Amino acid sequence: MKTFGGPAVFLDRSDINTDEIIPAKYLTEISKTALQPHLLEDLLIDGRPFANDSTAMQQAEVIVSRKNFGCGSSREHAVWAFEVNDINLIIAESFARIFRQNMFNCGILAVELPGRDIDALFAMKGAVTIAVDIDGEVLTASSSVTDDQMRCSFSLNPFDRELISAGGWLAYADQKY
Repeated sequence: MKTFGGPAVFLDRSDINTDEIIPAKYLTEISKTALQPHLLEDLLIDGRPFANDSTAMQQAEVIVSRKNFGCGSSREHAVWAFEVNDINLIIAESFARIFRQNMFNCGILAVELPGRDIDALFAMKGAVTIAVDIDGEVLTASSSVTDDQMRCSFSLNPFDRELISAGGWLAYADQKY
């Protein structure tokens, strides 16, 4: 099974929508690779443009955010933009329903945590690396500058677990049908 986790980037905002994840002007692209440089291109955090070309973002495999992540238009391109940038895990307090299902369909793990756990992740100092034990339904976050380590429990429904284990909907369908 695929491993989930890695270096994390924190997007300290609720209601990040699919237009901010991948702007609509790129929806005519016919390859996922064409979306790669445009991930989070229009995202504003505290009124300022997010640095989608930063070293931290280029190394990121995990996104941590707030409530209602992936709201707005239902488009697979938003999830594909994460997939092509090697983001394998997004952690938030909640997700827009269709966006969340598109993540599982593409083999990307969506973990919902209570607000207090999200706040604790945001409070960690330095670079943060996150590891996930799917079978144990435990997420572990470690700081690069302190000995701080945080463990949180999460849950997956059986079907989402099967999608993730298979590597997404297409791989799941190939196995089952």
